[in-house]
Amino acid sequence: MEQKVEGSLALEQKQRNIIVIEATQHQDTAKLRVAAYARVSSVSDDQGNSFAAQTRYFTALISSNEKWTLADIYADEAVTGTSAEKREDFQRLLADCRRGRVDRVITKSISRFSRNTKDCLMAIRELKSLGIGVLFEKENIDTATMSGEMMTAFFASFAQAESQSISGNMRWSFTQRMQSGTFVPMQLPFGYMRVDKRIEINVTQAEIVCRIFSDYLSGMGMRQIAEQLNQENILTCSDEYRNWTYQAVSRILRNEKYIGDSLWQKTYRTDTLPTMELPNRGEREQYYAEDTHPAIVERAVYEAAQSLQKCRKDKYHAEPKTKRMPLGAALSCGVCGGNFRQKHISGRTYWLCRDHDMGKERCPITQIPEEEIHAAFLRMYYKLKHHGEPILTEMLSQLSKLRNRRMLWSEDIIALNKRIGDISEQNRLLCELKSSGLVDSDFYIRSSNELAEMLRIAKLEKERFLSADGDDTIPKTRELLELLDSAPDFLDNFDESWFGDIVDKIIVESNDRLRFQFKNGLELLEPIERTVR
Repeated sequence: MEQKVEGSLALEQKQRNIIVIEATQHQDTAKLRVAAYARVSSVSDDQGNSFAAQTRYFTALISSNEKWTLADIYADEAVTGTSAEKREDFQRLLADCRRGRVDRVITKSISRFSRNTKDCLMAIRELKSLGIGVLFEKENIDTATMSGEMMTAFFASFAQAESQSISGNMRWSFTQRMQSGTFVPMQLPFGYMRVDKRIEINVTQAEIVCRIFSDYLSGMGMRQIAEQLNQENILTCSDEYRNWTYQAVSRILRNEKYIGDSLWQKTYRTDTLPTMELPNRGEREQYYAEDTHPAIVERAVYEAAQSLQKCRKDKYHAEPKTKRMPLGAALSCGVCGGNFRQKHISGRTYWLCRDHDMGKERCPITQIPEEEIHAAFLRMYYKLKHHGEPILTEMLSQLSKLRNRRMLWSEDIIALNKRIGDISEQNRLLCELKSSGLVDSDFYIRSSNELAEMLRIAKLEKERFLSADGDDTIPKTRELLELLDSAPDFLDNFDESWFGDIVDKIIVESNDRLRFQFKNGLELLEPIERTVR
């Protein structure tokens, strides 16, 4: 029997035919696909930083290395250095790296790669997780090593500080010109154009401006004026909003530029990168100068328009915001995100999406009778009162379990522990660099102080998170349960008080369905039942 088994095994081994497929490319001979990234000058006469010059440079550099092959060259204009989102080729480079088309990235310097520390490190760490290192020529840093990543953080901080310094110098220059009355903004309102650093009148657009003031003073409303301009296919000067709106007409009627005066710094940019433009509500100084450029409308006409605007505002918007109707504060459009306004037609009250009111093509949600919204709330209230307690109780139980689990194995706590560990590691590497004589005392002290502050903030944030999770969903759910326990079994009519206590928001998903969002965050759908009159 044993001889038969051994014989069959020998036969199987003899009949099995193994084919060896030779590797076409050995790992030690495969070339690295190297991509070059450049942030080129947007100035036409800056040939040293032009795309053509850097293309020649990187092509020659990569071709001279026998172990490299050129994957692609990516380049963005220099004006976009502070924000990675605005750099199209930078985003294309990251996308190609994610697709596995690049093995290594080379760039001239960290300031060319990014002037924003956060963007720089996020990109480097993502590429490192993909097994892709970034080589910075000027600093001689390879991010494939840990020490290289740490040095990148320092150099990126310097690049960001340099960019902030440049921005600060530009802001100072703008302020000086505002104070002297010689400032000319890059963007001018409808009716004007910039010619040789001067503000000149655009005759064609100026006629439209004069017409707007004339129509408004003759009794037309701003919405009516906008509709008339759109019907005549008259475009605005904005690339983003080509059609006229109520707000666009209002801005023209309120703009002092049309009488030849200038109010500067109505908005301001934040100091931190990436910068954001915010309305100036007293955070920065403003400067008002008279006769800075040619006027389009007479001062008397402009002042008459301001008086009329104030009279209409006092007449139609005299009710304080604290007395705003509860539905007006709660309703929002689930399609366009706009607010709703009240409208009265033939003795019946409707709620209408403001975007749809400005143009049917802007939003498909049509007007909804108020009594249908009231009826939907009454039905939702009855369901919540009589069938909502088990749902809310189960929700409360699950939330409590999740909170306890989150406090023990919270991703935030894990991330904070990792951040604390990274800062400690950077501090250790900094000490090694100092002991090796690679950094001077001033740099060491400054960097050590920065790391100590980062460590203090991270530990403080961890303590705050452990002491309280900051989630108010659980107490709000308890409050809602207590409120429903004392609430009446049913409501005969719409009650503003109960509505305000229970509902936080109503999202109009369509003309047939509402989504009620309650004070604790719970959301429930309710159909709109049409009433026939």
